[in-house]
Amino acid sequence: MRDMLDQVSACRHRIITTTAAAVVMVLAAFGASAQNTVVVVVNGDPITNLDIDYRSRFLTLANQGKPPTRQAVIDELIDERIKLQLIKRFDFSSFNIDADVENAVNNIARRRHMNQAQFAQELSSHGVPISTLKSRIRADIIWTQVIRGKFSSSLQLNDSEVLKELETRNKEDAGGYDYVLRPIMFVVPRGSPPAILEARRRDAEALRARFQNCEEGIPFARTTHAVVRDQVTRSSADLAPALRDILDKTEVGRLTPPETTSQGVEFYALCAKKPSSKDNSPGKREVRDEFYAKQFQINSQKFIKELRDQAYIVYK
Repeated sequence: MRDMLDQVSACRHRIITTTAAAVVMVLAAFGASAQNTVVVVVNGDPITNLDIDYRSRFLTLANQGKPPTRQAVIDELIDERIKLQLIKRFDFSSFNIDADVENAVNNIARRRHMNQAQFAQELSSHGVPISTLKSRIRADIIWTQVIRGKFSSSLQLNDSEVLKELETRNKEDAGGYDYVLRPIMFVVPRGSPPAILEARRRDAEALRARFQNCEEGIPFARTTHAVVRDQVTRSSADLAPALRDILDKTEVGRLTPPETTSQGVEFYALCAKKPSSKDNSPGKREVRDEFYAKQFQINSQKFIKELRDQAYIVYK
């Protein structure tokens, strides 16, 4: 009799345990199903609750903790789907969009002193898969190329208009320079102890003190721990104001102050400096860039509205 009661009890326990496990599985499946519920369909492409959740978390990070409204996130994702669909409408055979996306993500990671895997892990710790960022970048790349091609004529500003704008601003354009540079770097492997970085900084300062001209300095730099890269020419019109200011203060034949980057300690040897052409000055470049940005925004808003009007958008 006791054995029979024990068997009944054991059977009841198995039933309860199995039932509880089944309930947990059902609830988990329901939760996953709720997350993957389609909220909007854009020309056949779905946007799910999970897409909205990921994008909302990403935008909250980008806005320094300020969360966007749900509708703002949905609107951004609708525009993104429309932009991504343009790859089927326009010819992108001359572009390697996958490589451009990877380069863009790697550049973002590098600025944060990480590789892409580390950056992806950081995003994941905030509940954002790196695919969310890649999708956004891919849409931006496609969109930029489409706007440039479709509205190329309206994005141009002729010289007379540039000069007129400079006169309106009462801004004198002092002209610019073309700098002939040799990038030099003391490589510090990622994960090296601080003592190694400090040693390379001292090497950089020692080289900078000894470097008097490119003819003798470049060969000498190669005998040290430094990596000397190929010569490049940069126009002051293409440089950030901070770097332009550094180069203006650097004598020809000398090295710029060393800067610590994710790869090590690097600086530039200024081997030559000559006036740029009149058409390529910082003032004119600034006017052209501002005009381009303004026209790009106008054309972008106009075209996305046109595409939205044509799109088949269904809210579920």
